[in-house]
Amino acid sequence: MKKFIIEEPFWTIFPTATIGIVICNGIDNSIKDEEKYNNLLLEAEKEARKYLQDPEFSNNEVIKVWRDAFKKFKTKKGARSSIEALLKRIKNGNHLGTINPLVDIYNSISLRYAMPCGGEDIDTLQGDVRLTKAVGDEDFVTLGSDKSESPFEGEIIYKDQVGAICRCWNWRESVRTMLTEETKNAFLCIELVDEKRTEEFENALNDLANTVQAELGGTSKTAILDIRNNEVIIE
Repeated sequence: MKKFIIEEPFWTIFPTATIGIVICNGIDNSIKDEEKYNNLLLEAEKEARKYLQDPEFSNNEVIKVWRDAFKKFKTKKGARSSIEALLKRIKNGNHLGTINPLVDIYNSISLRYAMPCGGEDIDTLQGDVRLTKAVGDEDFVTLGSDKSESPFEGEIIYKDQVGAICRCWNWRESVRTMLTEETKNAFLCIELVDEKRTEEFENALNDLANTVQAELGGTSKTAILDIRNNEVIIE
């Protein structure tokens, strides 16, 4: 029985953070209609522009809150939150393009609500998943690389028994556990550090779960974790 556990070292830095989880089982993530998901992303990109009202990119609130969060732990130079990376592409006029249905769906939700979203293939996870501070010797190989680059000691990471599966909280993920067309069971998450956006966060979580189930079949269930409720079964 695999669990997702948010450990005490994380809460010492982010005591008011909230993590939304969607567990998807029995989905069909094969690519059948690329144009459909391309249009989904295009619509989300248009909607995301409302979060970039200030011409100075770093002054926009959804960027500032995550830059401030990343200042609270050791990060790789230049690492930014996943939502900043997506919004930077939108600001520069670059279309995301499709990857696979599940990734396209969570990227569209991420853009529509301006919150970091991510996901892993449950069947590739080894043991429990933990959101915690890195020891510093965890194995980590990301897409486009053939060598391990361990996180820094004290870096916020997602990890399982084998190694890190996402570095710098939500910056970059491991190729070992990434979502593919073959994924049948998925662990998805949405992350919140801005307490003023709780209602939007809950709407985003429900939107993600409902969209995955409607588009990819299977079953989806949600959970919201905080400092008082810090673990959930993910199978």
